Amino acid sequence: MHDERRRIEERVERIHDQRIKPAVYAAFVPFAVEAWQAPGEPVPFEEAAAASYEPFAMDTPWGPPWGTTWFRMRGRVPAEWAGRRVEAVIDLGFTGDWPGNQAEALVHRTDGTPLKAVNPLNQYVPIGNPATGGEEIDYLVEAASNPDILANDFARPTPLGDVLTAGDKPLYTFRRADLAILDEEVWHLDLDVQVLRELMLELGEHDPRRHEIMHTLDRALDALDLDDISGSATAVREVLAPALAKPAHASAHTLSGVGHAHIDSAWLWPIRETKRKTSRTFSNVTSLADEYDDFIFACSQAQQYEWVRDNYPQVWARIQESVKNGQWAPVGGMWVEADGNLPGGEALARQLIHGKRFFIEHFGIETKGVWLPDSFGYNASYPQLAKLAGNEWFLTQKLSWNQTNKLPHHTFWWEGIDGTRIFTHFPPIDTYNARFSGEEMSRTVRNYADKGRGTRSLAPFGWGDGGGGPTREIMERARRLADLEGSPKVVVEHPDAFFKAAREEYPDAPVWVGELYLELHRATYTSQARTKQGNRRSEHKLREAELWATTAALHAPGYAYPYEKLDRLWKTVLLHQFHDILPGSSIAWVHREAEAEYARVATELEELTAEAVAALGGGGPRVFNTSPRDRAEVVRTSTGTPAYVEVPAGGSAPLDGAAPPQPVTVTGRVLDNGLVRVEVAEDGTLASVRDLTADREVLADPGNLLRLHTDLPNYWDAWDIDKHYKNRYTDLLDADSVTVVEQDPLIGAIRVERSFGKGSKITQTITVRAGSRRIDVETEIDWHEVEKILKAAFPVDLRAPHSSAEIQFGHVQRPTHTNTSWEAARFEVYGHRWVHIGEPGYGVAVINDSTYGHDVSRTVREDGGTTTTVRLSLVRAPRVPDPEADQGRHRFTYALLPGASIEDAVAEGYALNLPLRVADAQGAPEPVVSVDGEGLTVEAVKLADDASGDVVVRLYESGGGRARGTLRTGFPLAGAHITDLLERPLAEGAGDAVVDGDGAVAVELRPFQVLTLRLKRAATAQ
Repeated sequence: MHDERRRIEERVERIHDQRIKPAVYAAFVPFAVEAWQAPGEPVPFEEAAAASYEPFAMDTPWGPPWGTTWFRMRGRVPAEWAGRRVEAVIDLGFTGDWPGNQAEALVHRTDGTPLKAVNPLNQYVPIGNPATGGEEIDYLVEAASNPDILANDFARPTPLGDVLTAGDKPLYTFRRADLAILDEEVWHLDLDVQVLRELMLELGEHDPRRHEIMHTLDRALDALDLDDISGSATAVREVLAPALAKPAHASAHTLSGVGHAHIDSAWLWPIRETKRKTSRTFSNVTSLADEYDDFIFACSQAQQYEWVRDNYPQVWARIQESVKNGQWAPVGGMWVEADGNLPGGEALARQLIHGKRFFIEHFGIETKGVWLPDSFGYNASYPQLAKLAGNEWFLTQKLSWNQTNKLPHHTFWWEGIDGTRIFTHFPPIDTYNARFSGEEMSRTVRNYADKGRGTRSLAPFGWGDGGGGPTREIMERARRLADLEGSPKVVVEHPDAFFKAAREEYPDAPVWVGELYLELHRATYTSQARTKQGNRRSEHKLREAELWATTAALHAPGYAYPYEKLDRLWKTVLLHQFHDILPGSSIAWVHREAEAEYARVATELEELTAEAVAALGGGGPRVFNTSPRDRAEVVRTSTGTPAYVEVPAGGSAPLDGAAPPQPVTVTGRVLDNGLVRVEVAEDGTLASVRDLTADREVLADPGNLLRLHTDLPNYWDAWDIDKHYKNRYTDLLDADSVTVVEQDPLIGAIRVERSFGKGSKITQTITVRAGSRRIDVETEIDWHEVEKILKAAFPVDLRAPHSSAEIQFGHVQRPTHTNTSWEAARFEVYGHRWVHIGEPGYGVAVINDSTYGHDVSRTVREDGGTTTTVRLSLVRAPRVPDPEADQGRHRFTYALLPGASIEDAVAEGYALNLPLRVADAQGAPEPVVSVDGEGLTVEAVKLADDASGDVVVRLYESGGGRARGTLRTGFPLAGAHITDLLERPLAEGAGDAVVDGDGAVAVELRPFQVLTLRLKRAATAQ
């Protein structure tokens, strides 16, 4: 037989694209259109309905960046269309085919009822099949002219990312607003041809099925009358029907499809626009549910549900109805799809707590899994926290973006740092925006790493990132692919059903231990430093406010615990942990607003803490210690005078000054407190750091070396730092001045000032305090560099086989060598408050108050010794998507801690991030709780969320070993129970804690175990 593949394939492509697809709509009648440009920010429907509209013609430019134009569209269904399927078809002037980052609109009836959204891939609004015709159609359409930030493929900076810089030139040209007849038979023919053609092109050249489909398509097109597509469509479909009816092979892979619409809570649009995106997408989804009984839609992010509930009650009611019908599946159980690396441990717990509670309260549904397809890596505490929140499974997708290594499993047990395992799936379709194309179907089978053991995978389908969601075309593809020879079988089902079946067929799936590190987007540990600092400060201020509010509620008559305020502030912080806000990968508008929100949160939390402390009564200055460790350190009084104090963990002490340890001496550029001696070189680096207790030099080379690297990644500027950044750099060794600025028996400090680059300046104050080995580097940068990254290096004379970095509720160890490609790929990693390196008998920690990104490397010197270098990533200067990212002033502190154990690193990490508070108080009660036992660390103290008056304490083992100790309370204790994260008792009997006759609770934890205790107060304490 002659090879006619090229002729037939080209014939099918042309006739489909140029004749069949354009014939899907059979007739058109234009709407009469009027327009009103809303001034400034979006307005409520009622205001738009009352506005004065002007006539508007098609092919007219409209829409300034970030503007809102309301269109009134009026039309009449022609009488001769009676009984035909009529739709409104609207093209706002869409650019490309991505629905999430350009013009979008929500169509309303004139009474304000939202009907459906329109976007490039979903341009219709169903009207129905009028029996007689003549129906009057009157719509009000809220159209958002959001700019296409991706227009230049992220190649060039753009001012469009902020309403303050975007200008007012119209972005779009309105193309079409019509009433139209949908020719359903042609529409189905269009989909028949698409599915068969795409399947054909993915099958092997020698596969008989490919040739069968090819010749079937060729014969079918012979039956197509090019002058009467509509009239001949049925005959063409009859020819295609046998090819579409052939069942899949018995061993075919099963693809569990679930509708999805990934909506970034902010990214290339501000939060205010996301609120509207949810209404558009969710309107489309509920409309699709009306058309397809077999449709199921999975939706996460409780915050987005709350926005719809508060702003679009009619859409909210439709969601509730879809949930009742089983077509809408709340999933994920988190407040937002948060970044997987940077939120603190307690914040990550609150993400799960607030998310799960929302779904329980509003739908009576307890979600069973964590749904995080798009975060930039996943910390190794997730399995434990997910299980403690009542979850059974975990879903991720982003690891398919790995730059170097391919994850060896798609279905596996993920084991966290404490040993908890959770059943995890990583869809081989490699997208969370699937549409069931032939290429996607083929890719799924080709990629699936567990062949021979497992037979199924998950496919979230629907357009996403900026929303949009599933379409009827995708649902039709799913129906055709349900049982089709040559293709995986598609079944639309709830994610819980998929995970249940996957676990039953593959209970002995392989185990992945530790973090799920994304080998890409490593710069998200550093970009937008002020956003990251705002998060870190907020997390610690929330801890502080909860602790002292609990103390006041227990001991100050008349004080009311601020449940609602704390709940609101927590949710604000949780929102901004979304995986494009906290990582620093959003447009300028998002980060400008985030900084303002963090400032507001800080002000409110300061007020709450001050009110709680004041409620304890005035009488003299006291020092309050929010950290979980006793502290003996220097604090400044209200006049700035230093004083040495000793304060118990979670408690307070009078500011009368304890006997100071050995004083600090300052000789030239040398600071000495009897524990460490620090010499600052003329160039401002640390020439020497000597641990006087261990009698050893800490540094192998000058420390606090500031190095400015060229930083231009291959593609994603704000997201990525590529390995070649190391190859070009400048060491900042020219100091403008090196000056002693404080010389006190309790504090010695030297200030180093530098100017460099494009007018940037950095001022660092190196401080040594009495009684402390910690050497603080208080830093202020006026940053004006472009496409650069600034790092601070501490080359330590240690042979450390690995580094230990704090993560949520524990720490992870990472090798300092690069034996394998997996280790080499971790050239930039993240940690929270500290990084520790050590050899047997000696360790050093680098502490920080707002820095996450760092790298650790190891070299062998000519003298045979080993230098292990920790370098903190301080600030970057990407230009896309925010051309002014990180420009301006930054203030933060990092510190070197010689002679440090892991326990020392934990204690000093808390201390640096939770400064002692000096306030007027008359004496304070005992700490709410106190714990003895090495490694037992209290993370949160609060009143129970149900307002019962019970005290909730969350603690964990922080050293990586078993811990045993006793928890005591500063109030009469009636009983103690172990609970899950949602403060619910465990299974009967399993949650009972042992309380001895003195009211103490025995605690025993495995390595890195998280424990939540609910403490019932005795009646006299209520």
